[in-house]
Amino acid sequence: MADDVNNLAKVLAHLEANHERALDELIEFAAIPSVSTDPAHASDMAAAAQWVADALTSAGPFTVRTIATPGNPVIYAEWLGAPGKPTVLVYGHYDVQPPDPLEKWQTPPFVPTVRDGRLYARGVSDDKGPMLIPIKVAQAFFATSGRLPINIKFMLEGEEEIGSPSLDRFIQEHKALLAADFVLSADGAMWRIDEPSLTVASRGLAGLELALTGPSKDLHSGRHGGGVANPLHAMAQLIATLHEPNGRVAVAGFYDTVRELSAAERAEIAALPFDEKVYLAQVGALAPFGEPGYTTLERQWTRPTLELNGMWGGYEGPGGKTVIPAEARAKITCRLVPDQDPDAVVALVVRHLEAHASPATRLTIAPGDHGARAYRIPTDHFALRAADAALTAVYGVHPLRVSMGGTVPISELFKRHMGIDTVFFSFSTADEDYHSPNEFFRVHRLHEGLEAWARVWEILGAGERLRKA
Repeated sequence: MADDVNNLAKVLAHLEANHERALDELIEFAAIPSVSTDPAHASDMAAAAQWVADALTSAGPFTVRTIATPGNPVIYAEWLGAPGKPTVLVYGHYDVQPPDPLEKWQTPPFVPTVRDGRLYARGVSDDKGPMLIPIKVAQAFFATSGRLPINIKFMLEGEEEIGSPSLDRFIQEHKALLAADFVLSADGAMWRIDEPSLTVASRGLAGLELALTGPSKDLHSGRHGGGVANPLHAMAQLIATLHEPNGRVAVAGFYDTVRELSAAERAEIAALPFDEKVYLAQVGALAPFGEPGYTTLERQWTRPTLELNGMWGGYEGPGGKTVIPAEARAKITCRLVPDQDPDAVVALVVRHLEAHASPATRLTIAPGDHGARAYRIPTDHFALRAADAALTAVYGVHPLRVSMGGTVPISELFKRHMGIDTVFFSFSTADEDYHSPNEFFRVHRLHEGLEAWARVWEILGAGERLRKA
């Protein structure tokens, strides 16, 4: 035990001495515009994948592989030199969201800039900063003691921001390679900056895109207005049918498989330190809104949603252009809860749209090519207890147990295909504007994350002692 304490002290000292180096490497990594949804960034995706592979190779005696998928490659690395100790699969992703709208950024999204203790860049919080942390921790262990306290496998992908379409097949085809006791995810932000937290559940995802076409081309709105259907008007009317005025989803069958919360579950959520007025002020909303009968946290964490993510068509440039557009388009995503199947939910939404579309327009629907189910880890999981202990050591208080309104597809996939659970251990926080302009990562969270990952690996090195605790 004394040797374990001494080894950890050396690792933490090494990490502290190399704080600036870690920040410099994050700046270099975040400067790569690895936007997975845009084919124009294919070369940048390749550059980011190579950067990750090189970082793992430099970290220590890992066996590093770049494994092709139908999309972007998975970077895999392993060190299995701790016989009898747990094997942990570390997950993260090197792709990022598009930076649009560019005019809203205070500094260019791929020119990482430190301001007031924050590093601003697209993808720096989701997920390049949190993902770099375990790589640097591995490097510190190898530099100070020549080994890790547990067996580590890295699986770092490049498609998370487009729903990880290649991951389902990848996991199925590489079960033996990925075999581990559990997944420790560098993705999945903490709830708030003022309190440490562990996320124990996430919602699933399903989506589709639809188009309404009317005339065969854009028409003069004076010459043809009042004589033919306007697809934009028809789209607005169609989208409006998806919800009741009070915010409840109006799609028949949408809630059929949704389990109601127990009184104990509602009490547990109500006991969390959440101020709705402060939350609304933070996001700039005028008032709460959503399915009646549930609190804001219950709606965000435990109830399914249907959201319009975009709707467009016609003229969008400066000034006016008096046209009836030939086409209107929209994108929809649904966040799902346990027992909801993504394909079944999409089918319900498609049926609703087909039943309510204007007969004066033609409806075309393209369902998403993948979805994700909701996920929850058992609250007594030994790895969750290890993460709790590590965060308590760093912050001096036990972390809150919270849920996530968003979706991390890997957790459900690993559970379904391999029977292993996922512990979310990210050091970004929900207020860091990922997916929005001016995304940032707090520099002090980089350092706190380095300490916490070192501690959780050392705690997990207790192996069976921890399992039986």
